[in-house]
Amino acid sequence: MRHNISALKKLSRNLWWSWDTEAKELFKELSPLLWERVNHNPVELLHHISNDELKARLDCEFGKKLNSVIERFENYLTEKETWAAKHAPLLAEKTVAYFSAEFGIHESVRIYSGGLGVLAGDHIKSASDLGLNLAGITLFYKEGYFRQCLNQQGWQTEDYPLQYPESLPLEKVTDSEGKDLVISLDIAQSEVFAQAWSLNVGRAKLYLLDTNIPVNEPHYRNICSRVYGGDQNMRINQEIVLGIGGVKLLRALGINPAVYHMNEGHSAFLTAELLVTELEKGKGLAEAKENVKEQCVFTTHTPVAAGHDRFSRDMIHYSFDKYLQKSGIALDDFMRLGSEDPSNLHGLFTMTVLAINLSRSANGVSKLHGRVSREMWQHIYAVESPEKVPIGHITNGVHTASWCSGFTDRFWRQYTDNLETFTASPDTAAEVLAKVTDEELWYLRYRLKRNLVDFIYRYLSNQLFHQHVYAAHMEADSSKSTKNPLSPDVLTIGFARRFATYKRAPLIFSDIERLTRIMNHPTMPVQIIFAGKAHPHDDAGKHYIQQIVEHARLPQFKGKIIFLENYDLGVAKRMISGVDVWLNNPIRPMEASGTSGQKTALHGGLNFSIPDGWWPEAYNGGNGWSIGKGEQFENHQDQDRHDAEQLYDILENQIIPTFYDRNADNIPVKWLKKVRNAVTSIGPVYNTHRMVKDYTLQYYLKD
Repeated sequence: MRHNISALKKLSRNLWWSWDTEAKELFKELSPLLWERVNHNPVELLHHISNDELKARLDCEFGKKLNSVIERFENYLTEKETWAAKHAPLLAEKTVAYFSAEFGIHESVRIYSGGLGVLAGDHIKSASDLGLNLAGITLFYKEGYFRQCLNQQGWQTEDYPLQYPESLPLEKVTDSEGKDLVISLDIAQSEVFAQAWSLNVGRAKLYLLDTNIPVNEPHYRNICSRVYGGDQNMRINQEIVLGIGGVKLLRALGINPAVYHMNEGHSAFLTAELLVTELEKGKGLAEAKENVKEQCVFTTHTPVAAGHDRFSRDMIHYSFDKYLQKSGIALDDFMRLGSEDPSNLHGLFTMTVLAINLSRSANGVSKLHGRVSREMWQHIYAVESPEKVPIGHITNGVHTASWCSGFTDRFWRQYTDNLETFTASPDTAAEVLAKVTDEELWYLRYRLKRNLVDFIYRYLSNQLFHQHVYAAHMEADSSKSTKNPLSPDVLTIGFARRFATYKRAPLIFSDIERLTRIMNHPTMPVQIIFAGKAHPHDDAGKHYIQQIVEHARLPQFKGKIIFLENYDLGVAKRMISGVDVWLNNPIRPMEASGTSGQKTALHGGLNFSIPDGWWPEAYNGGNGWSIGKGEQFENHQDQDRHDAEQLYDILENQIIPTFYDRNADNIPVKWLKKVRNAVTSIGPVYNTHRMVKDYTLQYYLKD
């Protein structure tokens, strides 16, 4: 049994378990209560369970379940016949270095803030599944991203609980002698040191740099405290550690990557370290730049100007003075690499421009975003039209296994070997769906909605208790003769994402009277679930949250509009599996991709979205609904009025009637036809297995 305890602990320290249904259920079975309290963290869970208890459990049925999971886990780790081995054998052996400022792999590892990190997490998981030899590089944020708390006025406040390496599946990176591996780098006039942690993600490795070590000056120890935390000085320091430190770490580990992939511009300083390496080999600046370009690819993720980091010349001079002096690079030459206007080297240094200038390829994350990026960055190319700008696109996807609830996974496996087989192509998905009756599909939807409703009741109880209004709320509810109307019978809309203002979370409240009639229809009611965080410095986004909370408290919406506090990956998984309709209404074309809606398809959810990001590629008229046809107005108020009218009209005249149109057996046949269309048209295409294959064949492998 000691071997089995060891195997269980080994399993807890590889995040492969997070996308395997039986492995997740194994840990939950040990203690459902503790599993929730530790935020689904098996390492911390096992700290609370003695070996004596584990031995007793392993002697019985639990041990058989563990053996089955471990056998599958070991087979996964040792598999040789992977997709990469067959189609990209070089990259099954030589490393792809994937740099990202955040990775959203699981809710228990808080080193992410939003969509960029979730995409990076799904990318590394699919790379592992496909057998790609990928090493992720990021920072270890001891405080992570913030825990969101809403006060009684509905205003977001932030709390930063510490996360401890010993409670996470992290291992200290050591050198050949078993000592802590520490790299050094120059920031301003100081030498800064960073240690590293490693995290196993299936077959892939994620390395996390950490400056919180005693040898550093106090202000440098805090570089890695928070995801996107602090001021501009903190931001540039983080990006120096990520980019330059990441290259130095790989070099210290003896890893010579086949390609460096910059996931957004935060890591673009890695090109500076590669450039210095080339100069040290005796290359001239022009040749050195060309050699660096051959090693790098770059993905841009936002058409929002504020999403691209820019630093003043003075800040670049201050932060890089020692580094540039040692390397022999003139400040003007360095500024030129990141300048949007090379004739004005006293302007801003743009990280995206640095990445573009020193990469062999660049891409957006949807077809529309590729076009917008070409228009956005045309001015840095010597071309007369956006069509000639060499920025392509690879549309984002999601890691299917990670986003399928356990119940959904088991449901589909009644009809197919596994989710990967199911989503291999639209044809294979259609073949599987042909075996599923409408009654069975409707059962799936009801079960997932019941799970969501039950989760929300539990979650809200904790949320209200935290806000110290639980007793008053319960007393008020107990005085009512009617039950809380939140119900699996009711059409349920979900809206959850980062509360940036361009995403227009309150758009559906544009006409309160009309929304009141819609939601309180006597036979066709509607309920809406909201969640999301605003950046700590984004007061406008916080006002949006406050507006929604205030609307939810109106008598006509009580219990029918819910805001779930502290949105994270765990809440996201519950929501995307349970809602009937996923709402997305950004200002077009501000949403680069927006993958959240892709996660609903295999659960039987439908998208209702502005034709922005990935949706114009996926929408076929029968797999969801489009809010307008992409009409754009110069005046934002006109845009909001137009889009809100479209939203209400489609909701009233198409979505709601279709959902409540039932046959003699109370089955919404027309609705389920759309569900089938969504499953076959979205699941097999908008996933990270397809996406990573595209990156491999189009960008990682040289022509």
